[in-house]
Amino acid sequence: MVSLDEFEAMRLSYLEGLDQTEVAKKMKVHRSTISRILETAHSKLTDALVNMKAIKIDGGCCKIVTSKKKGKR
Repeated sequence: MVSLDEFEAMRLSYLEGLDQTEVAKKMKVHRSTISRILETAHSKLTDALVNMKAIKIDGGCCKIVTSKKKGKR
C-alpha cells in the first residue's frame, strides 16, 4: 500500500519537477522527511512492479478530490 503522502510526494517531485526542498514546503514537512517518504515509496512501487503486485493508494493526511463533469442538457 502506498500512502497518499507518498503518492503526493512522488507527484510533486517527478511530475511537477520540484526539488525535495520545494516538495517539503508544499507538504509542510521537513526536507529529510520527504527524502524518507520518497525512499519508502520507491521501495514499495519497485516491489509491486517486479513482483506483479497490486498498487493500492490509501491513508495519509490528504484526500483525493475528483470533479464531477456536468452532462449535456
